[in-house]
This record gives sequence, C-alpha cells and structure tokens, in this order.
Amino acid sequence: MAVTLNKRAFDFAKKLIADGHRELDENGDWSDHQPSADQENKFLEKHDFAEYAKWHLGEDDEHPEDTKGRYKFPYGDFKKVHRCGVIAAKARAAQRDHDDIEDAAARLLDKLDKLMEK
Repeated sequence: MAVTLNKRAFDFAKKLIADGHRELDENGDWSDHQPSADQENKFLEKHDFAEYAKWHLGEDDEHPEDTKGRYKFPYGDFKKVHRCGVIAAKARAAQRDHDDIEDAAARLLDKLDKLMEK
C-alpha cells in the first residue's frame, strides 16, 4: 500500500482552522463525530471525489481516484476540522509508519491545542 500525505487536504485543514471551522473536542470523541458511511455517500451525491479527498490526510495510490478506498485518515465531518479526528489520524498514521501523515496531523493538532489555551 502506497499511502502518502494528501498535501491539498493538509492545506485545506489549515485554512479551515484559521477560518474558525474547527471543533475543539476531546480525544475519544471521534467515534461519535466521524462521518458514517451514509453521511459520506450523501456528501458524494452533492460533491465530487476531489472535494471528498480534501477531508482525508492520506491518499492510497493503489486505489482509483474515484473510490472512497483511495482516501485515508479523515479529520473532519465535511464542515469542520475535529480535534479528535486529527488525534485519531495522528495515532493511526504512527501505528502504520506513515511519518509524513503523522507529522502533518501533529502540526494541525498543535494549531488546535494553541486555540484551546486561549
């Protein structure tokens, strides 16, 4: 599996955070906040896979671009960046030795944690 950092998604997440589209939730909340398969499908009914891709920090080039299987490490709910989603992405990337994705998630988490300090 050739999973690499989706730079467009990373840049998009940074912009969302800067623009205030973020949820400063707690570690462990992701199971409740992560979009369901049904929510993903409804999003794809209205948007293309390029938009779907922007919500995933990883991209697996062994899958076609127009499949959900290509996109890994979701971090938001198609409206906001979720701190818990970033934490989950960082942990899963570390477990799978995807250093570039782990580093990107750590940088996003740092931005979110600084906002919590205010």
